[in-house]
Amino acid sequence: MSADGPSQLAWPLRKTAGQSYFRGVPEWVCGCCGRWRVSVETIRGRQVYRLVHRYPRRFGGGDNVLGEVGTVAELAALLRQWSPLTLADLREAG
Repeated sequence: MSADGPSQLAWPLRKTAGQSYFRGVPEWVCGCCGRWRVSVETIRGRQVYRLVHRYPRRFGGGDNVLGEVGTVAELAALLRQWSPLTLADLREAG
């Protein structure tokens, strides 16, 4: 907090410690609406792929973690199960 009160940043610019882009983690986003995201983290020496669906602000905002998997094949299956996307629909966020 500054002397002027809390930061008045717009919603997309506000960062919290739980957001993968704030931690510098590689992330991919869908090209259609930008609400589906896949982040890649190394945890104990292994790659973990996390699928997240972001809700629009008008519906309260927030992220829903749909699953975490350890391989790209499992990620493709997770995408088929929870989203209308395939791996080809994702692009690097940035």
